[in-house]
Amino acid sequence: MRFAVDCGVLRFGEFKTKAGRMSPYFFNAGLFDDGAKLGRLAQFYAQSLIASGIAFDMVFGPAYKGIVLAAAVAIELARLGRNVPFAYNRKEAKDHGEGGSLVGAPLAGRVLIVDDVMSAGTAARESIALIRAAGATPHAMAIALDRQEMATENGRDVPHSAVQYVRRELGLQVCAIANLADLLHYLSDGTGDARMQSHRERVLAYRARYGVDD
Repeated sequence: MRFAVDCGVLRFGEFKTKAGRMSPYFFNAGLFDDGAKLGRLAQFYAQSLIASGIAFDMVFGPAYKGIVLAAAVAIELARLGRNVPFAYNRKEAKDHGEGGSLVGAPLAGRVLIVDDVMSAGTAARESIALIRAAGATPHAMAIALDRQEMATENGRDVPHSAVQYVRRELGLQVCAIANLADLLHYLSDGTGDARMQSHRERVLAYRARYGVDD
């Protein structure tokens, strides 16, 4: 959490989410925008994956943010002695050269999907379809932040989060570097900062309205 705040990736204020909610915080992984930040983020992903015990044979990054994340995570895993292939997709299929929508290693075995934040699980479903069409097995997902809040379906709130949906309905394991509980812990870590306390109260109110239990 501290790393994300220091990088300006995690911000507090008033932000409109894809679901149309006014959130007191916003996480923009696109702002891990230099080599040092991306390398440190990849370390967090790799450490979380190793600690989770999740088994996988390769890494897949859904376009667009997932492409960079998957490559960075594959590099860090290799540095730690776990060298695995990785691949990613294009938004539009290439009609020349090798063609197709997939780039990198052939999809095979148990595939780990790497992304930043899940909101509705749409990207997960699209990635799962691509992986299955290639004859591989979508096995798990790794994300930076689990917001632990209700997903939306057809414009309506549902009593489960996107992460819970992916776990229960799609059958994938999910490894999150951090979640809403970690954020609240960060905001109440005893610093005595009045601004942090104010942010915490707003985040607590948001969780009371939209939060889900694990």
